[in-house]
Amino acid sequence: MNSTTFHNHALAFSHNSSVISKCKSMRHLRQIHANLIKTGLIADPLVASQVLKFSALSEHCRRDIQYAHKVFVQMPQPNCFSWNTIIRALVEVGDNGYSVEALNMFYLMLESEFVEPNKYTFPSVLKACANVGLVEVGKQVHGMIRKYGIERDEFVLSNLVRMYVLCGEMADAFVLFEDNVSRSDCKKMNLGNVVLWNVMIDGYVRAGKFSVALEMFNDMPDRSVVSWNSMISGYAQNGFYKEAMEMFREMQMGDVCPNYVTLVSVLPAVSRLGALELGKWIHIYALRKGIEIDEVLGSALIDMYSSCGSIIEALEIFESLQHKNVITWNAMINGFAMHGQAKDAINYFWRMEQVGLSASDVTYISVLTACSHAGLVTEGKSIFNHMHKVGLEPRIEHYGCMVDLLGRAGLLEEAKQLIFEMPCTADDVILKAFLGACKLHGNIDLGKRVANELMEMSPHDSGSYVALSNMYASLGKWEEVADVRLRMKELDVRKDPGCSWIELDGVVHEFLVEDDSHPRNKEIQYMLKEISKQLSLTGYMSDTKQVFLNIDDDEKASALHYHSEKIALAFGLISTSPKTSLRIFKNLRICYDCHSTMKLISRLYKRKIVIRDRKRFHHFENGSCSCMDYW
Repeated sequence: MNSTTFHNHALAFSHNSSVISKCKSMRHLRQIHANLIKTGLIADPLVASQVLKFSALSEHCRRDIQYAHKVFVQMPQPNCFSWNTIIRALVEVGDNGYSVEALNMFYLMLESEFVEPNKYTFPSVLKACANVGLVEVGKQVHGMIRKYGIERDEFVLSNLVRMYVLCGEMADAFVLFEDNVSRSDCKKMNLGNVVLWNVMIDGYVRAGKFSVALEMFNDMPDRSVVSWNSMISGYAQNGFYKEAMEMFREMQMGDVCPNYVTLVSVLPAVSRLGALELGKWIHIYALRKGIEIDEVLGSALIDMYSSCGSIIEALEIFESLQHKNVITWNAMINGFAMHGQAKDAINYFWRMEQVGLSASDVTYISVLTACSHAGLVTEGKSIFNHMHKVGLEPRIEHYGCMVDLLGRAGLLEEAKQLIFEMPCTADDVILKAFLGACKLHGNIDLGKRVANELMEMSPHDSGSYVALSNMYASLGKWEEVADVRLRMKELDVRKDPGCSWIELDGVVHEFLVEDDSHPRNKEIQYMLKEISKQLSLTGYMSDTKQVFLNIDDDEKASALHYHSEKIALAFGLISTSPKTSLRIFKNLRICYDCHSTMKLISRLYKRKIVIRDRKRFHHFENGSCSCMDYW
């Protein structure tokens, strides 16, 4: 090639490369590609690689992996860059099938006599191994990495450790970590080392080894936002909500600022604990820092406000979102359901379809739950039948909702028939719902059969024993009660203690039944006596039928007096100014006596009281409850 030809070729490549980089759509790229084929310039590997890169990895428009693959296979001798591009593109799709295809492409690359893999090839190959859990293949790739002498490359090393972590091989991951990061050499901490620490912490969190993860986190010389996010999300996703919130608070005291991922990670913990003030702070923080409240963060905020008792704020977030996906709609419909606003849940269910979004399995669970809590049997049946019309096959959760709906309404025979006819075997959730209905409507014989079936299915679950014991106690059959409790003792089955908590000034205060451990216990006890006195002046008598113990009525009344939600309420009354709304959260269902007294207290003390029990919210105001006593 003479100098003039080379110069012209270079100009042509520079021009076409510039044109490709300015593409805004695949349609535009296809036009350019056609012209390159027509002029013969597509034969240039550099030009072809630019077409491949845009179609496979473009960030400006939706990539077309099928088109990219066609471009690649038409390249006579693809260079290493092109091989790396197609392998990386296949892996980034995130589908296991594409990851397997990426590995197949890697094998073809190894067979090629024109090219060898380099340090940019192996990270994608390792990701493919991790995606499909092929740890043995990953180990073979590890051997090749050693052969090529690139094991110390930071990017290769971090992906190698991550491959072992995601495949559950923490011992192998730790060996690599220890060989490459010296805990004593803290002053030489660099970006590569930070990534390795983060990968290891994430691995131990995934494995449920939180003590090891925390120890490593505390030993870490320099923590990035990823380090904090791994711990917060790990705690939250595994039910350690208090630990997640404490980690989030500790993060704020350092020099690392929470980011989008942090907020999405901690909000479920805030929701579960009902920490509304912290949730509001997170919302304001996102607005102040310019963090985009998209469908994911928006859904998390909707769920947080709903779960913390502020359904109005949840609705405001929902309506403010420019883009809403199925998850966003589900969060809002579920919020209505848990607050007993069944009509709103149903209306939004139909609105969702009107805007062109197909309801998911989760949507139907939420709207059927709303119908169940409000006794809307006809509407519930209609929505359940609608699933078939749109081609969705009801899952066991949907049948559970229907059994609960029919059972609460007293249609025990119809619920029993549905259990018998449904295509799947009833699980413990369905049987518990049916057992609850039997207890509610006093069908002891049927309840006994269901309880015994549950005991055989889940012998260490206290729910069925407690329900059966309570049914016997309601009839005064104390010998049968004693037999059930003896059976529990023999199997070491223990009933979950009632626990309630209330958030004040960002601090969550927790109370158990008959709890006297709070620093302000004397004031709380005085307030409880004052409440009891005010209730007696109205003529209210404790519903001692709700105490399933063989003791006299005075002792039963005293036991009701110290239920955990009443202690939390007393603490709330002495700790806040008049007319302040109180929000209390409980791990079990609220009993009838507490429900009745909360209605009276809301009127006597002119307070709005919001209680979230295990099933739903109750909004008490001026002597009435939002559930209309159907719960």
